[in-house]
Amino acid sequence: MTALEQDLVAKYGEAERARIARGLAQVAKFWRQDEAGNAGKGDGDAAALASFVRENYAGDAVARDALFARMEFVFESLDGYLHEIGRDFRRQSDLDIGPIRPFDETLAAYDPGAHVSDDLFANKLAFVILLNFPLTSLDERSEKGESWTRREWAEARLAERFSKRIPAAVNLANAKAYADAAQYIAGYNIWMHHVVDSNGTRLFPPKLRLLSHWNLRDEIKADYTDPKNGLAKQRAIMKVMERIVTQTIPDSVVDNPQLDWNPVTNEVRATTDKDSNLPAPSGKKPGNEPEPDTRYAKLLAVFRAQQQVDAWSPSAPTLIARRFEEDRQIPETRVKKMLEDVLASAEVPRVAKLVQKRLGRKLEPFDIWYDGFRARGEYTEAQLDEIVRKRYPTAEAYQKGIPAMLAQLGFSRERASMLAANIVVDPARGSGHAMGAQRRDDKAHLRTRVEKDGMNYKGFNIAVHEMGHNVEQTFSLNTIDHTLLQGVPNNAFTEALAFVFQGHDLELLALSKPTAETRAMKTLNDFWSCYEISGVALVDIGVWHWMYEHPDASPAELKVATIAIAKDVWNRYYAGVFGTKDVVLLAVYSHMIDSMLYLPDYPVGYMIAFQIEQQMEKSGAIGPEFERMATAGNIAPDLWMKRATGAPVGAEALLAATRKALDDLP
Repeated sequence: MTALEQDLVAKYGEAERARIARGLAQVAKFWRQDEAGNAGKGDGDAAALASFVRENYAGDAVARDALFARMEFVFESLDGYLHEIGRDFRRQSDLDIGPIRPFDETLAAYDPGAHVSDDLFANKLAFVILLNFPLTSLDERSEKGESWTRREWAEARLAERFSKRIPAAVNLANAKAYADAAQYIAGYNIWMHHVVDSNGTRLFPPKLRLLSHWNLRDEIKADYTDPKNGLAKQRAIMKVMERIVTQTIPDSVVDNPQLDWNPVTNEVRATTDKDSNLPAPSGKKPGNEPEPDTRYAKLLAVFRAQQQVDAWSPSAPTLIARRFEEDRQIPETRVKKMLEDVLASAEVPRVAKLVQKRLGRKLEPFDIWYDGFRARGEYTEAQLDEIVRKRYPTAEAYQKGIPAMLAQLGFSRERASMLAANIVVDPARGSGHAMGAQRRDDKAHLRTRVEKDGMNYKGFNIAVHEMGHNVEQTFSLNTIDHTLLQGVPNNAFTEALAFVFQGHDLELLALSKPTAETRAMKTLNDFWSCYEISGVALVDIGVWHWMYEHPDASPAELKVATIAIAKDVWNRYYAGVFGTKDVVLLAVYSHMIDSMLYLPDYPVGYMIAFQIEQQMEKSGAIGPEFERMATAGNIAPDLWMKRATGAPVGAEALLAATRKALDDLP
């Protein structure tokens, strides 16, 4: 016991000993003492540390309450305004509102919060929090969190923000690497009318511009409703995807409507069919020189920026550890086990056999995106596009439609109006995303792609998904008891809540009504989607492990490794089902490049979505249950799930329902 600890115990009583000892240890972990010849460059010498502790220890309930209330208020303000500034700086890059100029790239790379952590350690506010509130481990939160009060959870989240001391320069380097990768992905479009076969035949309509990977994948899904050309189009898209992964795609054809390209032979030539004389991007020249491993160079830049964080994160010294231990709050081994439970389940070959029967042909690799279980199989993509364009010709039209859609989903008129008033719809440059607010006086932003002739079905489907995110974000900020608990336990939970909305998109268009059969089909669709994305997630995890094992790798070496990892996962879990080995499609997801180990959240999100939808069905309405769940806030994942559904996170409910759906089908 130190003399300082003894002094504080003498002043505040024996009951405070454990808190005092913990606070002193937490401060000591991050305090940089001045040393000889280094005066003024640290946080202070031993005398300065003792003086700080005596002055700032909140040793009674009144002082702690005041400190907690003040910190909750100021951090909502700080986080909220910094978030808004960052959103404004990225506005031109994120939204489809005109060309991106070089200075827009500089704006997007700027992180207005990069210096905040440095500043708060320098002015010692961070140490005030570390002295008075507990830093908790994943094990501690998992074991003890169920007995904690809401205030105790909020205190844990307050301290958690200072669990590492990252210099501003490191934060800025990460912001730049992420912005570069995000901009690369946002502009990775393929003009499909210019994808031709050896005879020059065009399978896709004029002006069809598809973003990789989102729109390419969704086009494969849509083509199941095209009996004439659907299969040919799907095979063409699969070849495009393979070229992207292997970086054998000609650099000149990316986002270029002036060139025709045969992805099978890789031949490129000036187009014979002008899309209204659309211009080529600057610097694009005819030729079939492959993209110079840019995809993997961007990923390596993100990895190396994260390596700078590693040195300042002793409790989670890799991005892998930070993603699982801190962000997901579920150990990597458990997440991988959940993924493998789905991938290796007995339900996979049963569902695959049904897919093959419904297709009337042998499965091909792109059938991992089979979409025929969904009700939209009754409509062609063109029909759906026409319906959506008439209803939502602009982002503003979608904005006006939000209250009615929320009412259809079971929210009261009052709640629907409140939610709609807190959501702003923007036209996205990329596929779309949701950007929640960080303070209650701000609004959540829904970004969705709106083409020049109006929103198409792909854009609507994504918009409904993002609307689910925005509703969760609004509830978990505006109606929660502690803003320090805003949000959900991890991204998989907000994805799950968004999946609930997305699964009702055709009902929102008045094109379907749920029946026992459609519910069974939806279960099979959820299972098949979870099966597909579980393999993608394993590839994402495997690639990050490989980069940490080979930190000096070149982009070309990372490409070779990624392809090998994708093939290995495919051969273990898919080749026996699809009858084809060494497929690389699992590595096509754009999230791998710009979202830093985000992909495991999707399959876990499907599992969670299924569990919460079952609960919503029991209650008979989405709206009230959605609100009840969303306002639980950022507590431990299993605790959130137990309170929401009565069971922890896992694949068991989805697997059991899939078995039942298969047994119930004629």
